[in-house]
This record gives sequence, C-alpha cells and structure tokens, in this order.
Amino acid sequence: MLNVTWDHIHLRSPDPEATANWLHDVLGGEIIRNPGRIDVRLGGASVFIAKVEPGDGVHEPPKTPYQGLDHFGLTVTDIDAAAAALKAKGVTFTTEPTTIRPGVRICFIRGPQGISIELLERDRKYT
Repeated sequence: MLNVTWDHIHLRSPDPEATANWLHDVLGGEIIRNPGRIDVRLGGASVFIAKVEPGDGVHEPPKTPYQGLDHFGLTVTDIDAAAAALKAKGVTFTTEPTTIRPGVRICFIRGPQGISIELLERDRKYT
C-alpha cells in the first residue's frame, strides 16, 4: 500500500486574481504571489492558480462539478518504487517519473474519469 500525503491542487483560471481573492475572502486562504501564477495556502495545502489565455490550447472546463480542476498532487516517498507498484497494478501513466528541477521528481497518472493525478517526491538526492 502506498503512503501518500497532500501536496497541492493546481487550478487554471482566466482570472487568477479573482480566484485567489475568492479563496482568501471566502475560505481564509493566504495569497502568495509567484512569477507566472498565484498560490493560496489553504488548510495546510497549496492551491496553485495559473492564468488561462485565449488560444493557449487549454480546453474549456467541463460541466460541473469538474470546472477549474487541472490535477491534484500527492507526495510519496521513493517515487520510482511507487511508480513501479502502480504500473504493476495496471495504472496508466501520462508522464513517466522525471526530475523537473533540482530536488523535485514527478510523474502523472490517469485516475478515474480521466482525472490527472501528480505524484511527487521532494528530495535533495534529485539534484
């Protein structure tokens, strides 16, 4: 059995500022501004909000209850072992394990109803 914890939720929005303000005003999230996106710390987790521009190749949101969801991320220990265990169960990978920047290794799997799930490991050994 895998041992996972929440890492983040990633939203795509045509108005990240309004989305972040809603999360702040309604749910008490803390807004953190970063280059290229706005983050909100909410309930001990991070919500990443990236801007969607017309013509950037991002599809319209599906009908509710799915609007705005891009993927969610789960932290694992030993991502390569976790990936091997999931492959043995027949899980579909949309991105194989890869180091995206020093200290962060990720992969993406396809969940039920096409949900995109990111697994990640943050460890200095990936530098």
